Amino acid sequence: MTIHLPAPDGSLRAYEPRTEPFTVTPGIPFTSRTVFSAAHVVADPFADTNPDAPAAVDWDATLAFRRHLWSHGLGVAEAMDTAQRGMGLDWAGAAELIRRSAAEARAVGGRIACGVGTDQITGGTLAEIRAAYEEQLALVEESGAQAILMASRALAATATGPEDYLDVYGHLLRQAAEPVVLHWLGPMFDPALAGYWGSADLDAATETFLEVIAAHPDKVDGIKVSLLDAQREVDLRRRLPQGVRCYTGDDFNYPELIAGDEQGFSHALLGIFDPLGPLAAEAVRLLDTGDTAAFRGLLDPTVELSRHLFQTPTRFYKTGVVFLAWLAGHQTHFTMVGGLQSARSLPHFARAYELADGLGLFPDPKLAEDRMKTLLALYGVAR
Repeated sequence: MTIHLPAPDGSLRAYEPRTEPFTVTPGIPFTSRTVFSAAHVVADPFADTNPDAPAAVDWDATLAFRRHLWSHGLGVAEAMDTAQRGMGLDWAGAAELIRRSAAEARAVGGRIACGVGTDQITGGTLAEIRAAYEEQLALVEESGAQAILMASRALAATATGPEDYLDVYGHLLRQAAEPVVLHWLGPMFDPALAGYWGSADLDAATETFLEVIAAHPDKVDGIKVSLLDAQREVDLRRRLPQGVRCYTGDDFNYPELIAGDEQGFSHALLGIFDPLGPLAAEAVRLLDTGDTAAFRGLLDPTVELSRHLFQTPTRFYKTGVVFLAWLAGHQTHFTMVGGLQSARSLPHFARAYELADGLGLFPDPKLAEDRMKTLLALYGVAR
C-alpha cells in the first residue's frame, strides 16, 4: 500500500498509508463542555450549474453528514462560513439548509444552532441591515434552532463607528426570543470583515464587543471568537459577565483553549471539528472524566492538520474540509458549490491526506488511498 505523493518542489515521495483507522464508539453526551462542529454542505455533482449560479446541494448527503456528527454527541453549527455562506451558498440556499437541518435535528434529537446574517443584501442603510438580520433571525427562531448572530459584511461596509454596532446589535438582542451566540469572525476568514466593531484596533474593537454583551447579558448565551489569537481569547473570556460562555473558534489553538486554566475554559464551535468529529468527541469525553492530559494527548496531534487546512488564505479551509469528507467516504465525489474544489493545490491536498491518514481519520483507509490515487491521476501523476 505505497502511494507516491507530490511535494511542493514537484518531486514525488513514497508514503505508506495506515492500515487501521482510529476507532471510537459513540458514548454519553458531554458533561464538561458544549461542543459544536460547523458543518459543510455537499454539492450535487450532477447539477448543470456554474460558480455564479445558486448552489445545487445534495440534501440527502448533506443531512447524512449532520447525522454522523450528532451520533458522536457533537452539536451542529449550521449555515456558518464552513457551509460556504457568502462563498457559494446564498441566503436562499442557507434558508433551505436551516429549515431542513433544524427539522432533522428535531427528528433525531440533535443539538443545532444556525447562522443569522445579512447576506440577502450587499449593502444599505443601518435600517436595511437591521431588517435583513431580522428576517434571518425570524426564520431561525421559527425553525426551533438557537441563533448565532454572524458578522455582517454589509454592516462592516456601512458602519461609521462603534455606535452603529451598538445600535444594530442592541436592537437585535432586545427582540431575540432566546439567548443567542455572538460571532466575531476575523478578517483572516473574511477580508470584508476588517475593522469589525468599529475599529481596526483590536483592543478598541474588544471594548465595543464587551459593551454590547454587558448591555444585554440575559440575551447572550455566549460568544464565538475566531481571531486565531489564543491570548486575546483568554483575556476576553475572563471579562465576560457571569453565565456568558466563550466558544472558541480558534482552529490553531483549540486544545489549550478548551482545556482551559485555573480561571476558566472555552467551549467549542469549530470548523476543524467537521473532519475531526469522532476523534474530537472522544477527546472531550476524556476531558469529562477530568483527564486533561489524555484530552491533550489525543487532540494536540490534530493541530498540525488544522493549521495546514486553515493556512493562508484561511477562508479556503472549506476546500480541505470537503476533500477529507470525500476521502473518508461521507460523500461520493469531490465537488463543491461555487467550484471551490479548485481553491487549493495538489501538494496541499497531498499533505492533508497524509496528516489525516496519520491520525486515523479515515474509516476505510483503502478507500481513502484509492480516492487519493484517483485525484493524483486526474492531475497527471502516474499511478
